[in-house]
Amino acid sequence: MNENKLLQMVSEETMRFMRGNYTLDEIGNGVNELIFRENEEVIFTIRIYSDHYDFHIDDQCISVTDLETLDTAKRLILNKKNPNRNPFPKENAIYADCGHRCDLCIHFVDNTFSRQFRIEIGKSICRAYNNETAEDIKSKNLDQNIQQIFPPCEGCKKGGISKKFDCEQLKCAAQKGFDKCINCIEHPCDKALVGLRPEIHTRTILGDDVTWAILPFVYKQYGN
Repeated sequence: MNENKLLQMVSEETMRFMRGNYTLDEIGNGVNELIFRENEEVIFTIRIYSDHYDFHIDDQCISVTDLETLDTAKRLILNKKNPNRNPFPKENAIYADCGHRCDLCIHFVDNTFSRQFRIEIGKSICRAYNNETAEDIKSKNLDQNIQQIFPPCEGCKKGGISKKFDCEQLKCAAQKGFDKCINCIEHPCDKALVGLRPEIHTRTILGDDVTWAILPFVYKQYGN
């Protein structure tokens, strides 16, 4: 396996592990550093290099280049802080044909979100996906425009958001001879990941925004 592919696997597994176990703010410097922080406490820091990641956990630094050294870092992180992520309950889960949780989606019309909570989730999505500021979000006037900016969806059986059965995942599955994206032998693939893929980054994303804007849309990212 080439070095780039291995580092990509490390990057994705790091974020699955962190987001799957912890609700933490992800504080990036926009260049080469990502800090995982709870309130003012730094849990650990990643410094990004072209051929490896340095994981700084308290006074220790682990150079991570593969999944084996990542496992060593994971154990140190778990020793420092117990997991604090509470997964969404599955009892009443509703799944889309690509495997995502409809009932956690801002678009789904049959969920139990209040209008005000949908507005708050909309703000999370604007921050997480578009890096929008509070002023940017205010200008959207989500209180009045939530239905237009995040149009309602009755699920895959009703054609999705457009009601035209034209989402890329369903079209791709049909082209390969499958009735659902989730039944495809290649699932989950990059096309099935409609949200932000798990990877080490240098942006700042709040822990609550990870919970409500990212995890519901990334297939099995933390057991959803």
